[in-house]
Amino acid sequence: MLLIILNIIFCISFLGFAYVNLNDNDAFLWVSIYLSAAISCGLAAAGKFYPFVYLFLIAFYLVYAIILFFAKDGVRDWITKYRRESLVQSMQATKPYIEQTREFFGLLIIAGALLINYFVSAGITA
Repeated sequence: MLLIILNIIFCISFLGFAYVNLNDNDAFLWVSIYLSAAISCGLAAAGKFYPFVYLFLIAFYLVYAIILFFAKDGVRDWITKYRRESLVQSMQATKPYIEQTREFFGLLIIAGALLINYFVSAGITA
């Protein structure tokens, strides 16, 4: 029951994130990322698990997260060059590292949600 509730929360959240990304310059990428995660979580909430899809999506999200980590004005620069300045002072990404760092953590959240579903579908539990 907990997994169903968690997947419903993830599904609704990812649908909301996809919606707010509709007006971005890179909307196609981010709407696709969030919709694929929302669909995966929605199907998991309905009891349909697709472990190979989870692994493919997790791999894509983690590779993209690594790219964002090392990109110019990415997460590494946010940590070292900008001294971890607040990312939530305003909703506007006024500095270049803000958007990339937020995207990085979003990818980690999605990968974590799908990893939970992968472990459940593969029969791996704590």
